[in-house]
Amino acid sequence: METNIKTRSEIDDKYKWDLSSLFKDKKEYDAAYKEVFKLVLEVIKFKGHIMTDKLYDFYKMYEKLDRLSDRVFMYARLICDTDTSDSNGQKMKMQAQKMGEIISDKLSFVTPEMLNCNYDDVLKLIDKDSRLEEYRFDLEKMFRYKDHTLSEKEEAIITKASNAFGTGDEAFYNLDNSDINLGKIKDEDGNLVELTNSNYGKYMTSLNREVRIDAFNHMYKYFKGLKNTLAACLKGNIKENFFISDVKKFESPLEMSLYSDSIDVSVYKNLINTIHDNMDAMYDYMALRKKALGLDEMHMYDLHVDLIKEKQKDIDFDEGKKIIFEALKPLGNKYLNDLEKAFSEKWIDIYPSKGKRSGAYSWGCYDSYPYLLLNYNDTIDSVNTMIHELGHSMHSYYSKSQNYIDHNYPIFLAEIASTVNEVLLNSYLYKNAEIKEEKILYLTEFLDKVRTTIYRQTMFAEFEMIMHDKEANGVPLTEEEFSNTYYELNKLYYGDNVVSDEDIRYEWSRIPHFYTSFYVYKYATGLSSAIAIASDILEGKEGAVDKYIEFLSSGGSNYPLNILKRTGVDMTKPEPIIKSINMFREKLEELKKLI
Repeated sequence: METNIKTRSEIDDKYKWDLSSLFKDKKEYDAAYKEVFKLVLEVIKFKGHIMTDKLYDFYKMYEKLDRLSDRVFMYARLICDTDTSDSNGQKMKMQAQKMGEIISDKLSFVTPEMLNCNYDDVLKLIDKDSRLEEYRFDLEKMFRYKDHTLSEKEEAIITKASNAFGTGDEAFYNLDNSDINLGKIKDEDGNLVELTNSNYGKYMTSLNREVRIDAFNHMYKYFKGLKNTLAACLKGNIKENFFISDVKKFESPLEMSLYSDSIDVSVYKNLINTIHDNMDAMYDYMALRKKALGLDEMHMYDLHVDLIKEKQKDIDFDEGKKIIFEALKPLGNKYLNDLEKAFSEKWIDIYPSKGKRSGAYSWGCYDSYPYLLLNYNDTIDSVNTMIHELGHSMHSYYSKSQNYIDHNYPIFLAEIASTVNEVLLNSYLYKNAEIKEEKILYLTEFLDKVRTTIYRQTMFAEFEMIMHDKEANGVPLTEEEFSNTYYELNKLYYGDNVVSDEDIRYEWSRIPHFYTSFYVYKYATGLSSAIAIASDILEGKEGAVDKYIEFLSSGGSNYPLNILKRTGVDMTKPEPIIKSINMFREKLEELKKLI
């Protein structure tokens, strides 16, 4: 028997997202695309007199352009992601990308011109025109970059250079999506199935070890065959980071990446150092896993399998939705009523299909639904992914209470809402488990969440930092340098109770987040923050839900550390990370008793 992935046309429309909140059809999209360039010309008219009594009018015109171009770009990308092999979708995506390049080029004068005046003069303009008050924080953030902004002519050159960047990311995207061919494996029932990025995780949790080994070997055979190409792609991305950080007068790409959020490099390093000081908890868990699975040797392909032997039941989409609503009841009726809109208004594209982008994400703009792309495959992991992405979408939904200029929450905060949802889901499932085996399942799920989101993402963050340091020190970034560095880190983070298989040295080559440099550490800080917030909510701490909804509604109206501190979490200190690891230790002790 052979199982094939459905084509897009074979998926029922009720399981697809409704993109009409962006545009009703391609005709309306095309008209908007043309309108964008007319608005660019309107913005250009402000050149030479932005920082005058015309500043408010400039902001409103720029906002109009920004909002429309966001819709155009988003629509094209969503169309493409549903079928990355479709030439029309690819054409729309490239067209939208080109539009962005043209806008950046034509308006490269804006920031240098605005920063050409003194900040004291900006404050005087705000005092004269009270309408500018809504832009005060935006102007403050902008003028922080005064020392990192060059002349108009130099900025135009950098913009043109930047438009030529991104080739490595684009090449990786195609190799990991439209061009990928992982071959076929046999599932637990002996059926021949096509291995994809979407179902790889499912087979890595199989109770049949041969299935896991087969999936693992097929995955890494593909990426091992592309190791030199992908090393060139990632090296190019790192060199781009250094080019921009050097000309913008930052100490390093790491400092540059944290600067917009007003986060010191010490916060990044504090995460790595705190995890290094608590490796013993991870090693202890790995030892328990090895013993519980009855393995003489535990390999990388054994890390995702459940400790219980019973096959997990399938959870269809409707049942998954019911579980999610029950799990999120502690957040109150308002949250649940707003959450229902994700389903009734069709924000979600649910099932995998041929050519559809792998993985899952939530993405929206100010004038659209906060859309979710899923590849739901009837597992508890799919439910977990869905509640995670719904957390992002609800964060975006509530952030629209802010003015446009302040609605977009910073990436540092982006993973908190999603992981609060995951912690609440895990708590609900554990409390409602009727038998010991289910309790073991959900304890393991929590432990694995900390393992993969705090420990593993910190390992990724350390890998990025090391590779950028090597580039700064003149070390050639060859495939061997990437692979050897990654392999040593893998051994450090997993310890002696896990065999770091030879092929795991190539795992770096299949991590898409490495093309958005210094992003992944935010998963680790996000879960640490989320555990603290969710604990207060579950314990019924007075005002905890209201503070959390306020947090979700804050958007980007302040610097992220300040917004987060309103919930009582301070990520400049090791305490939230240690609190997460202490809970990890507590859950581990519970698991030991059950086993």
